[in-house]
Amino acid sequence: MTDATYQVRYTQNAKQDIKRLYDFLLKEDISLARRAFEKIQLSISLLENFPFSGRKVFGDNSYLRELLIPFGASGYVALFRIQDKKTLNILAVRHQKEVDYY
Repeated sequence: MTDATYQVRYTQNAKQDIKRLYDFLLKEDISLARRAFEKIQLSISLLENFPFSGRKVFGDNSYLRELLIPFGASGYVALFRIQDKKTLNILAVRHQKEVDYY
């Protein structure tokens, strides 16, 4: 296994988003909540080596991106910014059926 190229950091808002999404599923099914949480973590961890794999949010800003995370019939979207050559910040995470980031 090789060393990761980028360090992935989570903003407080992103941490709260993930907790909110987990808690929402936890009301229905603990196993589903765990699988969703693990899928989000695994997908975001791929950014350590492939930070430009997410789609650009704005056409002229290649550093602000979204990562689509498939899960079930829809999935999640993680908003992130590539900070520098070694760091990226997860800014927000939402379900794909939510209206937008807040």
